[in-house]
Parts: sequence; structure tokens; C-alpha cells
Amino acid sequence: MSAIPEIRPGQSIELLKELHILTRDGKLNQDSRRKLKQVYHLFHFIAPLLEEVLANDRHLTLADHGAGKSYLGFILYDLFFRTRDTGHIYGVEARAELVERSRELAARLGFARMSFHDLRVANAIDSPALPARVDIVTALHACDTATDDAIRFALHKQAQFIVLVPCCQAEVAALLRRKKNESFATTPLSELWRHPLHTREFGSQVTNALRCLQLEAHGYQLTVTELVGWEHSLKNELIIARRRGEERRNAAARLEQILLALNLGELHDRFIY
Repeated sequence: MSAIPEIRPGQSIELLKELHILTRDGKLNQDSRRKLKQVYHLFHFIAPLLEEVLANDRHLTLADHGAGKSYLGFILYDLFFRTRDTGHIYGVEARAELVERSRELAARLGFARMSFHDLRVANAIDSPALPARVDIVTALHACDTATDDAIRFALHKQAQFIVLVPCCQAEVAALLRRKKNESFATTPLSELWRHPLHTREFGSQVTNALRCLQLEAHGYQLTVTELVGWEHSLKNELIIARRRGEERRNAAARLEQILLALNLGELHDRFIY
């Protein structure tokens, strides 16, 4: 193992090859070393949450939305779940071929407490394939509206923790762009998104701020930080939400005021319910 000193003892080498973290001959190149660093960094944030759930004598359940190739789920299972006799990971992904691939890989590796479901995130709330309560919900770079759908899922399932690396903030940017002329006539704040580049960047910032207020309005306490250094990804904001049950009193009001001030009233039902 001297050629791959970064690999933790007991990790599945076959899994790391399947995820292209290791080459077929078991080596790490520069790109895969960077991927491995990101994996361990994310695990550093999530592992304490897993431990906390188990400390409360609960059967740990984790739902990973917009799972793709279930990169995150497999790593979490390998590093945490595999050495324990409890806990289940549910992967939710709308592309049937990726779901089937993940099922085959889990069976080959003997990861028995993983299941994968060919569902859009929005449909997962009412699916009998997932439990009525889920302890932890994750959504990393979930595309289209999947990040917001994952939040809705987590709220419905009364998740103890929500871990998001938000993606697809284009909806807010598109609405800002469409209503730009109208906004110019009503607020000087429109200068913040007058230029196309600023529209995209401001739209991303606003989307995530609205998501944070939404979670706080539902009784979650937030930590917002970077997942990795900016040199690795431009979409690396990490939001960790802990369910406290006490709503931030002015969060919903602030959210409504921002939607009104930025002429984003059409998105009311996405963020306020």
C-alpha cells in the first residue's frame, strides 16, 4: 500500500477503482488525489452527524438525492456503515441506467444495506420505497430543481440533518433576467444584476440565501461553509442544517421581503410553505 498512502486502512480498493479514484492498477494520479481529498473532506463533515444519530439509539437512515453514480453513498457506506450492523442508505436518482449500475455494484461489493430507487426527487416524498422518517438527507450538486425538492423531502421526513452542496440556481437568475427592465423602474438594487455575469452570480447567491432562510423558518440551525478550496470547484458551498425545532422568528418574513424587493414573487411557493 505504500504507493497509495492516502487510502485509509480497510477501504474497498475495488470501490475506489469503480469510482475512478484509483486507476485500474491501483495507483493514484494527481486528479484522483484531488478527488480523494474532497471525499475525505466531505466525510469529515458528515461522519459526526452519523455518529450523533447512532448515539441516540436510532436506526440510522440516510437518503442521497440526485445521487448520480452514488459516489457519496458508496463512500459513506464503505467508511462508516460497512463496519456497523445498523443503518441504511437510500440513493434516489432519475436516470434508470445509473440506478441499475449502482445496484449491481452494491451487490458485487456486498453492501447489503444500500438501496437505489429510480425516482425523481419530487416523487420520493410519497414513494413507499422510502421510510416515513429519514435521519439525514444529502443532495450534492443535484441538478434541475432537485436541491429544492430535496429540501422539501427533508422537511416532510423531519430529517435531523440536511447536507447540501447546492446546484442549479438558474431559475432565480432566469427570473431576474426576464424581469430586469421592470426591476430597473422600481429598485436601485437591480444594479446588482444588470450585467449578465452579475445576473448569474447574484442569482446563485440569492438562491442559496433563500434556501437558508427557508430552512431556518422550519426550525433548522445552519452552518454555511466551503466544501473545498475554490481551485477545485466553483460550486462548493456547503450547507449543513440541524433540526432544532425552534423557528427563527423573522426568517419567513425576511424571505418574503427579499422576494418582494427583488421582484421574485413568482417563486413564493417554492420557498414558502
